[in-house]
Amino acid sequence: MALIVQKYGGTSVGSIERIQSVSERIISTQQQGHNVVVAVSAMAGETNRLMNLANQISEVPEPRELDMLLSAGEQVSIALLAMSLTQKGIKAISLTADQAGIQTNAVFNDATIEYIETDLITKWLNKGYVVIVAGFQGRDRIGNITTLGRGGSDTTAVALAAALNADECQIFTDVDGVYSSDPRFVSNTRRLKEVSFSDMHVLAKSGAKVLQEHSVTHAWNSSVTLRVLSSFDDGEGTLICENPKEVLAVTGLALKQDLFLVECEGISAKEQRELYKQYKVLDERCDCFQIVVPKATFLQLKLAFNTKIRNISSLSILTLVGDNVEGMAESACNQLMANSIDIYQYDIEPKSVSVIVNQADLQRAAEILHKTFVITEQSQDNNLMIAVS
Repeated sequence: MALIVQKYGGTSVGSIERIQSVSERIISTQQQGHNVVVAVSAMAGETNRLMNLANQISEVPEPRELDMLLSAGEQVSIALLAMSLTQKGIKAISLTADQAGIQTNAVFNDATIEYIETDLITKWLNKGYVVIVAGFQGRDRIGNITTLGRGGSDTTAVALAAALNADECQIFTDVDGVYSSDPRFVSNTRRLKEVSFSDMHVLAKSGAKVLQEHSVTHAWNSSVTLRVLSSFDDGEGTLICENPKEVLAVTGLALKQDLFLVECEGISAKEQRELYKQYKVLDERCDCFQIVVPKATFLQLKLAFNTKIRNISSLSILTLVGDNVEGMAESACNQLMANSIDIYQYDIEPKSVSVIVNQADLQRAAEILHKTFVITEQSQDNNLMIAVS
């Protein structure tokens, strides 16, 4: 008998009908002779609804109270899923992250799981129950509710799998695996059967949304077998593992958008050092410098620095990932410039090459880089593509 941890995202539990469908998938897994622990996100749109309520009170809500508010979404979905399973004759119990023993640090809105006390979960598993745990949240050492940041339910699932020594952690989402780039911006994307932990970590860090960066890191460090699957269709999905059978020179193209080019003037030396630690610097002069800031962070900076900063334009970052991409930087830049796409900066790191372009040029630049470096003639012939949506 294997122990399987499954995670279902917001679209997977976005309605009562979908919750009923998820319960059938869980029952099927249990009927195969497995114990099942489930981590669940809030229903699709619920976290945004709660965030909008908070923003009607304050443009920058107090972090502790924001975590108290946002964590409510998962409590609704875990209870409904447990009700659905119970109604179908399956023993099930829902647990908040606090009840499930998920201990985090005290960083509100972006907490890190420190350890999980698994006694209560194990007790219910031993009684034959499906245990349903609220994702995205935890409890700090003095009892405050914390949340884990974007995609935090993935991290919850991986951490549970590691703590329980599960046989596999299955991430169910609205796509059937990891794709060679974001299909919303790039045509002819492909799914791959396997991808390495190291490549998936770079892809997630660079903007690929199918898995959260912290979850990949946790799975990698804990040697958790990780698989991305569709909630709506059957299939083998994408396996995230240490040593894939197929290794490609270029694994995929990750896209990061909703970035601002921000100009800073009159900033003190101490303030500069803090900004340099957090953000990418594009241009630096003695009296003025430019940084790249996520849209979500800009308002907080604006409130903190007032007239010292201003938004100039919207940018995107495109990142080629793979074992042999470092030597492709010059060619990638030449391809973009030949198509009249301005490049603000490019960076070369082990396993990745990144270019910064105007947001307006994102789709065109992504098509060019994907077609030139990811979907080569050889890769199409051999049907060897990695997924990165």
